[in-house]
Amino acid sequence: MKSQEIRDTFLSFFKSKNHSIVASAPMVIKNDPTLMFTNAGMNQFKEYFLGNGVPKDTRVTDTQKCLRVSGKHNDLEEVGKDTYHHTMFEMLGNWSFGDYFKQEAIDWAWELLTEVFKMDKNNLYVTIFEGDSSENLERDTEAYDIWSKHVPADRILNGNKKDNFWEMGDQGPCGPCSEIHVDLRSEEEKAKTPGAQLVNADHPQVVEIWNLVFIQYNRKANGSLENLPAKHIDTGMGFERLCMALQGKKSNYDTDVFTPLIREIETITNSKYGNKEETDIAIRVIADHVRAVAFSIADGQLPSNTGAGYVIRRILRRAVRYGFTFLDTKEPFIYKLVGVLTDEMGKAFPELKKQQNLIYNVIKEEEHSFLRTLDQGLILLDSIIAETQGKEVSGTKAFELYDTYGFPIDLTALILGEKGYSLDEKGFQSELQKQKDRSRAAGKIEAGDWTVLEDDAEEEFVGYDTLETPVRITRYRKINTKKEGDQYQLVFNLTPFYAEGGGQVGDKGYLEAPNGDVIYITDTKKENNLIIHLAKNLPKNLEETFTAVVDARQRNRTQANHTATHLLHQALRAVLGTHVEQKGSMVHSGYLRFDFSHFSKVTIEELKEVEQFVNARIQEQLPLEEQRGIPYDQAIAEGAIALFGEKYGDAVRTIRFGKSMELCGGTHADNTGDIWYFKIKSEGAVASGIRRIEAITGDAVMQYFEEQDETLESVRCLLNNTKEPAKAIENLQEENNELKKQLESLLAEKAKNVKGELKADLEEINGIQFLAREVDLDANGIKDLSFQLGGEVENLFLVLASRQGDKALLSCYIDKDLAKAKDLNAGTIVRELGKYIQGGGGGQPFFATAGGKNPDGIVAALGAVKEYLG
Repeated sequence: MKSQEIRDTFLSFFKSKNHSIVASAPMVIKNDPTLMFTNAGMNQFKEYFLGNGVPKDTRVTDTQKCLRVSGKHNDLEEVGKDTYHHTMFEMLGNWSFGDYFKQEAIDWAWELLTEVFKMDKNNLYVTIFEGDSSENLERDTEAYDIWSKHVPADRILNGNKKDNFWEMGDQGPCGPCSEIHVDLRSEEEKAKTPGAQLVNADHPQVVEIWNLVFIQYNRKANGSLENLPAKHIDTGMGFERLCMALQGKKSNYDTDVFTPLIREIETITNSKYGNKEETDIAIRVIADHVRAVAFSIADGQLPSNTGAGYVIRRILRRAVRYGFTFLDTKEPFIYKLVGVLTDEMGKAFPELKKQQNLIYNVIKEEEHSFLRTLDQGLILLDSIIAETQGKEVSGTKAFELYDTYGFPIDLTALILGEKGYSLDEKGFQSELQKQKDRSRAAGKIEAGDWTVLEDDAEEEFVGYDTLETPVRITRYRKINTKKEGDQYQLVFNLTPFYAEGGGQVGDKGYLEAPNGDVIYITDTKKENNLIIHLAKNLPKNLEETFTAVVDARQRNRTQANHTATHLLHQALRAVLGTHVEQKGSMVHSGYLRFDFSHFSKVTIEELKEVEQFVNARIQEQLPLEEQRGIPYDQAIAEGAIALFGEKYGDAVRTIRFGKSMELCGGTHADNTGDIWYFKIKSEGAVASGIRRIEAITGDAVMQYFEEQDETLESVRCLLNNTKEPAKAIENLQEENNELKKQLESLLAEKAKNVKGELKADLEEINGIQFLAREVDLDANGIKDLSFQLGGEVENLFLVLASRQGDKALLSCYIDKDLAKAKDLNAGTIVRELGKYIQGGGGGQPFFATAGGKNPDGIVAALGAVKEYLG
């Protein structure tokens, strides 16, 4: 059975059980502060388990793209080394929100596996929760009794809390679970060791394929458990492992999910899968990682140096490193796999086809960039080795190479071993742990339990229509972060505050009590479908009715910028072409940032045209035309643009200004005239095929013009109040260029005279033409002079020094043949001499320089040179 058929069969089976098939949520999570990536199939349904939303359907099924590379679920370092861990994987699932429970979940799982997929019942084992006395949790006898109708008692195994009690996090919905494991070993192996002994023992052919989670408790902040008002089912089956079982394979990578990619890697790299362990690991890493990176880019996350983008960059660089080290690929090649991946998975996940060119270009550019980093890292590693006393390289130095330059630590260890050195791994791990602790402490949120003041099924957002309204606090809790200290999260029955999302920042403002007391709202965010208002203090009387007031000035600035992003998008498509798509945005009160797809730098003329286009729409004073709650398909049919990487529901909101129409949940100006003016401040590349524009509107433009006017006046004053400052600056530049030419000529003449003097003073020592001298030249002059003398004098060993104000400069030139014959290294020598001038440096074996802050040490440095002649 092919993988596509397996996926379709699963979904069709649960459709026959009255489940609605829902689309996979994006793998990259944009509006959940607790998660960067979807790491389990239940993530998009969290609000239903928490009781913060009402599902349209109480039974659903899907295949969800998941990524596990950070936090609690981190499989990254295992990927490739075994045959069943992955970064990106598909999770097949069926869900019940307060509808059916254990009986149906177990019966249907058994029916699907044994009757539909025809799996051998004798190869299946199930586990149930054995209970936990510390939690006062009893053994899950209900699940045992249901399973006993299908499975012999000796294949129903008890599992501990670690394996058979599932929790969403430190707090929240949780419950016992029942896992289904399959034994894929040969009959001979089964005869030697019963499968029951290998369940949950990390055996590559005795693996878990399905987990049935019975969500019935809520974990409170103090660790205690309470019963949920409704019981839910949350199941997850690893698609890749299921394919392995149904296709009779011993490895996920032997299934048709991966074999097309593996064949392409073999062809491109001229390698063979199945012959050598280190080659096999490298190929598995690349085949796995290209999927993770491609799907992340398709879902809107580009590689970067922070957050989710850093994780994606790290995954791709790990793949490049394995190809570089074990497949001998020194040129980009992973991007060439995108076409094969799209052919195989584009039908199930059409976003791959839509974004194929973007994925291809971004991966290609990232590969080029990292290969340059590897080249630079190899040079820096050589420098570290040269400075090392003994044969163990400092873990701190290795960590600096890893942290600052992105050079992989395993590659560092490999190269050190080849050169006869070892790595201080304990020191490296210590530095790495310090960094992790700092990062964890900075981002950690300690949250208490919610105190519920009144039950409220739905928190209504009224901020499209008003900035001030009476509200009641329905729940609150205390949180603590290292950065902000103690804060309170407040939830209202309704709110005019816009929660951060869709690139737009959250509103600020205040709550006013009837007696006039004010509590300031410092930010507004959304978590698990709750609009959360952050405050430093709580009101004295929490049960009063308050007046919630949004900071109107900030909101007006923000929505002017948000409206401008829509007009900018329209302008870019009009000026550059309809290939332009929004790839991200950030809307603050002070500025806007807009990322878009385009194949080349936007010219100054094109930027002017874009500005003029937007400002023309502003001058037209186009009114906001808004539609709320219309069907998604209708909005698209009417011409609305759906944005990159966003997940939309069945009903959407459209925003139109003239011919600009987009799906958008943000707040906007009532009229484009409210923007006043639009000004682009910068344009540049973010990644291959992705450009970024930063711009301002309204008050910020007015301030910008005032600053530009002040700058112009300052320039005119410096130019004696000329009426034509541009012409005056042009004349100064011409005059400066002429003076530069004269200076260069004088310096060249001076260097010629110095060269003659130095040549005459050369001293022969053991066949070496030697000289150490202080000269009155700058760094470029010294370098040119050294290479000129090197071209005229054989076996030259030349050290020159110069004073540059309160700085000192040293250089060392050694004839290349001499350096090899005498095992001399100019880089090592200048590093040692640099100590005399309180500085350091380095370079190549035949030429290197050092700088320092102690010119008075030059004499001692030059006096110490002869000891290197031997």
